[in-house]
Amino acid sequence: MSTLTKDLQSHWANIRPILTIRNEREYDSAIKRLKELLDEIGDNERHPLYGLLDTLGTLIHVYEEKHHPMPGCAGADMLQFFMEEHGLNQSDLADIGSQGVVSEILNGKRELNVRQVRLLARRFQVSPAVFI
Repeated sequence: MSTLTKDLQSHWANIRPILTIRNEREYDSAIKRLKELLDEIGDNERHPLYGLLDTLGTLIHVYEEKHHPMPGCAGADMLQFFMEEHGLNQSDLADIGSQGVVSEILNGKRELNVRQVRLLARRFQVSPAVFI
């Protein structure tokens, strides 16, 4: 076994629990870690752990697609649902954009961007994949 392989095995033993999602328990742990990383990193792409945040988000998305498929629903539809669920109007979402921007998103004239998806996921405590 090469030195590289030995080093990788050693590191993988530490990283595997963070990046492995095979069941609901591991999925729940991954969601918790993702939320903690989002709280720490936000949308700072220069943060040293941003790559981990991105990778974990991708792994969660893959698991959700397979085990928790969402019916065909656009991000705007989900936003509308959460707004109704929480009794919010467009002006209550100033952190994602002006009332005009929110209106354009809800009417399908504008797509949610990455920053907005992250803010909405954090606000409604759901996976960012919900809005994608």
